Formats: sequence, structure tokens, C-alpha cells
Amino acid sequence: MAHVIAVAGKGGVGKTTVCGLLIKYLADTGRKPILAIDADANSNLNEVLGIELKMTLGEIRETMKTSGFDPKSPIPPTMSKDIYSEKEISAALHEEEDYDLLVMGRSQGAGCYCFVNGLLQREMVKLENNYPYMVVDNEAGMEHISRGILPNIDTVVLVSDCSRRAVQAAGRIAGLIAEFKLRPRTIGLIVNRAPNGKIDKGTEEEIKKQNLNLLGIIPGDDLVYQYDCDGTPIIALPENSAMKQAVKRIADQMDLD
Repeated sequence: MAHVIAVAGKGGVGKTTVCGLLIKYLADTGRKPILAIDADANSNLNEVLGIELKMTLGEIRETMKTSGFDPKSPIPPTMSKDIYSEKEISAALHEEEDYDLLVMGRSQGAGCYCFVNGLLQREMVKLENNYPYMVVDNEAGMEHISRGILPNIDTVVLVSDCSRRAVQAAGRIAGLIAEFKLRPRTIGLIVNRAPNGKIDKGTEEEIKKQNLNLLGIIPGDDLVYQYDCDGTPIIALPENSAMKQAVKRIADQMDLD
């Protein structure tokens, strides 16, 4: 079975950027192929990885609402919805040299994400034996944990910035993981965008209060901001990038084998 790494945290803390650099680290250290899962309805892991997004599970779900006998439906009248969905899901797996990407996406209009979440869960279970590593970029909330959508999790990387609110959010996610008895081998916090690579006493106190294991600190990196502005994939950061070096140092110390 794949070693499953779940990345989670409050929105806006750079969770997806850290996730992308972890995927790059795994590829660079020979732990490939990797299945990257963008489980956020507001998907953008593909931009961090430099992959042009062609299809999401949410878009497939919209197609499945139509009937093959509807002249506007892309489903051939002679093909069952099950066969058609399998064909489309295979096409939705974006294949790269070192990793493949599957994107949850979202349904259109009002309504819940139950169907899309179920589709994601089914595909993850089906694919997890085909890859030595699976890295899941979770939504800002805690739905995938609370619904039990993720398969067995080996490593949980919680990401926050230096704010108490972000650390508290990470603490709540850690509490939920314990409540659902997921028992990952490793669970810890990465503090992102720390000025000069340091956190102040208030942040340190909150980390201790939340009983979080601090895996490491990532300094602010102006180059990441520039790459975002230019639309350049974050994984293309040079080796001397402060953020890339910090992620490598942290990952080197983690139990990922």
C-alpha cells in the first residue's frame, strides 16, 4: 500500500505550496511514482506543479447528471453511465513523468459535495496500491478527515503561518485526527512564511498549548511571491530558494519510508 501523506491547515497559509514542494522532494529523492491528490474543491495544486488541468472529478459528476438519450449529453446512448464514468475518470488522471495528479474539483451550482467526495474516496482506494507514495492536499476545512474519506494515513503535515489562529486551526485538525483514531505514524506542524525563519514567543506558546509537534519552520521567500505573480510553477524554484531548502531540511528529518 502507498505511504499516504495528508497535508492540511487553515486556508491561506501556503498549504498547497508546501504540498507541491513535498511532492517535488519525494520525486527528487527517488520515491516515485507519486500520486498527487488535490482534494480541495478550490483546486490549484496543478498550478504549483505546472500541470495544465484538463478534467476534474467534479466535472465528470456534472456529466453524469445527464442521460445518454439526451441529445446534449456526451454519453453515447449505447454506453452505460458506469462504463462512461470509468473512461472519463481514467482520462482525469493527469500523468507526468514522476507523478500523476487527480483533482477533485467541485460540482456546479448549489448542493453538497457528497457525490464528488464519494467518487474521490473510491478512486483513492482503487489507486493506492499502484504508487509507493500518495500526497493529498486537503481542503482548508476538516471534511475529508471527519467523513473518513482518506485511506489509512501514515503522515499528517499540518501547515500554519505565524498567527495564533492558524496554529489553533492546526490544533483542531490534530484533535479531530485523534478523535477518529486515525493513528498516523507521524503528525506535526510546519510554520510557513516566518520572518527571517523565526517565530516569536507568542506563536511558540500557542504551539505548546495546542500540544503540536513542530516539524520545522519555513522562512518567507520573496521568490515564491514572484513565481506566483508570474504564473511560474513553484516546483521550479531554484535549489538555493529559502523555501525549497527549508522543506528539504524538514522532509529529511521525517519518517517517510
